[in-house]
Amino acid sequence: MKLQARQTGFSLIEIMVVLVIMGLLVGIVAPNVIGNLKKANTQRVFADFKNIESALQMYRLDNYVYPNSEQGLVSLVEKPSLDPVPRKYRDGGYVSKTPIDPWGREYLYLSPGESHEYDIFTYGADGVPGGEGENADINNWTNPEEL
Repeated sequence: MKLQARQTGFSLIEIMVVLVIMGLLVGIVAPNVIGNLKKANTQRVFADFKNIESALQMYRLDNYVYPNSEQGLVSLVEKPSLDPVPRKYRDGGYVSKTPIDPWGREYLYLSPGESHEYDIFTYGADGVPGGEGENADINNWTNPEEL
């Protein structure tokens, strides 16, 4: 007598149960992750502001002035050729690369600033002035707790 080999595998009901469980997990976890992403991006922006401000302070200690708006934050990476050309520029610059916000755009810089000696800011996720939530403008003179 010949025995037949029994094929094993998942039944349709087992697959459906797994898919329902995965759907529930995604439905619960995704909103929490998305909510934390905005907070993480905002925290990164303020950490970047601190790093940029430190580099600007070192630039000013060496050259007695901040880079102007035309020279921009690129002047922290490479010696500016626009006036006023710094006379005591550090070899290797003040930061390794031009600072980029969490949404992939360079931070904006004004010197003299409208609020302080210099202003550093980003227009948020949409890259357009104004907005709320993820699209809100963030600047170095705003208190992080206010956002």
